[in-house]
Amino acid sequence: MAKITLEYDDSNPVARKTLAYILSIGFSEVKPRKTGLEEAFEDIEEGRVTTIHTPKNWKGKCNTISEEQNV
Repeated sequence: MAKITLEYDDSNPVARKTLAYILSIGFSEVKPRKTGLEEAFEDIEEGRVTTIHTPKNWKGKCNTISEEQNV
């Protein structure tokens, strides 16, 4: 399998139609993968990160997390 990288002017209608045609005949578009840092920021934004400051907080957070996972 060969990999081709294209750079084109998205405001050019001929370029957009040509790319759409190429994709329609069976070529696939590869979407860029997220880096680990991007995934970490996404986890923070979505609220999937738990911050624990003291052991008392840890026990309460762990029970909450395990209850959420069992639902």
